[in-house]
Amino acid sequence: MSAPATDSTAYSPRQNDVLDSALRLLVEGGEKALTTAGLARAANCSKESLYKWFGDRDGLLSAVIEFQARKVRVPAEAEGLLNAAELRQRLEEFARELLAVLASDASLALNRLAIGQASGEGARLGRLLQERGRRGIGRRIEALLEAARDAGLLAFDEAGEAYATLYGLIVTDQHLRWLLGEKPDPASFGPRAEKAVAAFLRLHGIQGFPP
Repeated sequence: MSAPATDSTAYSPRQNDVLDSALRLLVEGGEKALTTAGLARAANCSKESLYKWFGDRDGLLSAVIEFQARKVRVPAEAEGLLNAAELRQRLEEFARELLAVLASDASLALNRLAIGQASGEGARLGRLLQERGRRGIGRRIEALLEAARDAGLLAFDEAGEAYATLYGLIVTDQHLRWLLGEKPDPASFGPRAEKAVAAFLRLHGIQGFPP
């Protein structure tokens, strides 16, 4: 059975509750715990509903990953022309959201599973994390970066490369340390976000930003 499109903005509150249950199963028991029967019991729904909403197992995993990635909220553009202060504020908000989601138990569990399966058939989980996770987030923030370029605030050749630079400055090696067991410190997310965005604007900002 092929999987339906996994645009989480189209999910109902009930479907979002089911995806929350799926994430809890993954955190508590790993991918093997995420069975159709197990999820149906945990979410108090029928297996038929799960197939209707998410399709096959890959469709469900894809939906779970995108559901988690959508927790990184990309701030909407303000009406009218974007200015330097608004751009900085939006990028810092994005950076804080990204760090908070990457540091969550659900995201760490998903990434650890993907790493553990990278050399086998389970490598599909890693591919889904790349496509529905990081790249999915990237497609949304790239629209803001392009709007800033159109407003004369940023200079870059390709939005994907600019996003990769921003992502690297925000995350650095911190995500790897969390994956290896270091406890996340939410109090550090704000200062880290500000520092990362300041570095990004030094590289790509062309108007209205202090040196």
